[in-house]
Amino acid sequence: MVAAKKRKTSSKKTRPKAVPPADLAGPYTKTHTATLPLEKRIGAAIKQRRLAGNLTLAALSEGAGMSSAMLSRVENGMAAASLDSLERLCHALGIGMADLFQEMDQKSGKAQLIKRDEQMEVVRVGTKQGYTYRLLSYDRGPRKIFEPFFVEVNRKAQAWPRFSHPGTEFMYMLQGRLEYRFGDKTYILEPGDALTFSGNVIHGPERMLDERVKFLAIIIYAE
Repeated sequence: MVAAKKRKTSSKKTRPKAVPPADLAGPYTKTHTATLPLEKRIGAAIKQRRLAGNLTLAALSEGAGMSSAMLSRVENGMAAASLDSLERLCHALGIGMADLFQEMDQKSGKAQLIKRDEQMEVVRVGTKQGYTYRLLSYDRGPRKIFEPFFVEVNRKAQAWPRFSHPGTEFMYMLQGRLEYRFGDKTYILEPGDALTFSGNVIHGPERMLDERVKFLAIIIYAE
């Protein structure tokens, strides 16, 4: 009787598939909305208004008929102000309570976590030349604010592509040395170096100085 052969199982992790940015789906992202407690939102809005009006803590507390210590506690979210106190504070600041509550409602925001093994490789100019791009954040909204990439290049890259795009680009070198061209100028970039430049000017790697280069590239789009 012949013994059944055992199947070998691979412990190797499957590498995320490279896909165009337009084809990215949402399930791999974890986005949450966080909101500060009510007292902290009210306090932050009051403090912001006070500083914008160049008022000291003592001046605003005197105008609102409350102690500086109490106002400090309100601004830091350590105490809740009564409606009467809020009305007096708004009067001293020269705003209506509706303005204060409108500013207070803007004190929430979103956070997105993409774990390392869930970061998708995306297809961009340079992919065919041997570049690897991992998108570190993804916004499904109608307008992109920024795009952060982890970029990896090796000396076997087939060519040095040139790029041009809207917005401002920020590069931060993580590993290796690279000669980088921006218009008619070139820069030697080493680990820890940061380069910021206008994206609409032709730019791209000029020469690899090490076998492998890794860097962060963040494109920030204009409002």
